[in-house]
Parts: sequence; structure tokens; C-alpha cells
Amino acid sequence: MANGARPAEKREHPELAAANDHPLLPLVARQLRFGINGRRIIRNISFWIGSSGRTIILGPNGAGKTVLLRLCHGLIQPTSGQLSWGDLSVAEARAHQAMVPQRPVLLRRSVAGNVQHVLSVKRIPRKQRPELVAAALEQAGLTDLASRPARTLSGGQQQRLAIARACVLRPAVLLLDEPTTNLDPAAVRDVEEMILAVGAAGTKILMTTHDIAQARRLASDVMFLNDRRLLEHASAAEFFSSPKDPVAARFLDGELLG
Repeated sequence: MANGARPAEKREHPELAAANDHPLLPLVARQLRFGINGRRIIRNISFWIGSSGRTIILGPNGAGKTVLLRLCHGLIQPTSGQLSWGDLSVAEARAHQAMVPQRPVLLRRSVAGNVQHVLSVKRIPRKQRPELVAAALEQAGLTDLASRPARTLSGGQQQRLAIARACVLRPAVLLLDEPTTNLDPAAVRDVEEMILAVGAAGTKILMTTHDIAQARRLASDVMFLNDRRLLEHASAAEFFSSPKDPVAARFLDGELLG
């Protein structure tokens, strides 16, 4: 879908499940803009995102991916345009979401203690916490490290802990900003496997990356951003086999975009 176009209707992506599975979805943006001090960072972006699968926001560094993710999560407000999550406002929708930034901050406590903190803040009954913590750490592959200080973990382990902490209460939507930046291949694989597992459990994934190979491995649908504009939104199969936007085609061919 070209920049500035009307948000795609559900029929344009029939392979994606209907958006009625959760009142949070679909996520719809209309003519979304964001700027600071006269500088445009997001330009007239419109889209429609359903409830199924993993939506990957792909593009080179500086394309506006992180800003768009923060707008979706309500951390910043658009300069103009509209953004809605199903029947909920952006503010209401945040209660059903979790976001993991590119460099998550772990608390100065144990691996288990980081997950327990979320449950305490959300006032989950104490009797329920041990089971929830155990399940979250098992999914992250961190059970044997539960008592270790979180900040002594490797980069990949810290990222998996951050995702486990975000997902302990099973949010409807998980937003991930470049979750494997600066990780070695083995750590990237472990994080990606966890993302796939979280998605398979029913959480909608909305994730940014500049890594084409990673997008191929994970995406159900792809939103391609460049120069702070949305140039194409299509199913992964369609986007990677026959991109309609010439800039997207050049990016997939390995050209460095300015």
C-alpha cells in the first residue's frame, strides 16, 4: 500500500485471520504524521493491521520504524492523523499491550525477580505468582538461571528475559523494537524461536527490523518504510516474491538506501 493511501481493507490480505478475535484489533492508522521542531519524522502513513500473525515493520536505519512503533503504543502522540486499536483508544489499548525496546532495562534483582516485579505491580495475587513466573522462564529457556542476577546474563539471555517479563500476563499485542540488534547468530536464533512461540500462543506480534533475512523468517505480513514513509504493505509471500514498490525492490536486492 503506497504512502498516504486509504487503509487496506481486510479483503486485501485474505490469508490473514479476521481482526475480530480481540477488541484491540484491527490497528488502523489514517494519515498519521509526527514531527519535532518542524522536522517531519512520520509522513502521512495509513495502514490496516489484523489480528493474525507477525507484522514486521521493515526498512533501513532512519526510516522511522521506531517512531512508528512508539506511536502505535501511545508513548508519543501524532502531530496529526488518527490511530485506533479496534474499539479502544490508544490509551485504553495500552492495558492490553506490552513493548520491549531495543535496549531493555532490567532491574537490579534476580531473573525471577524481574518477572515477579511485573506481577506485583499488576497486583496479581501472591499465590498465583510462582506458577506464572515459572511458566514465563520456561518459555524463555531461563529456568536454570532464575536466581542469577539479571544484569549478569548474556545479551541474548537478557533480551529473552525482557520478552518473558513483557509476556508474563499474555498481552494481546507484543511490540518489539529491533530485538536482536548486536546479538550473535545463536542468540538471534533463540530470540526468534521465542518470538515464534509467543505468536503461536495467540499474541499478535508487531516488530521492527532492518534485517531482510530476519523479516523473511518471521513475517506474516510486511510494512516497508523508507524516508519516514510507508511505501508498501503486503503479505510476506507477496512482498518477498514480487514487491510492487521500486524502492522496496532495490532494498531487497541489497542496495543501500540513502
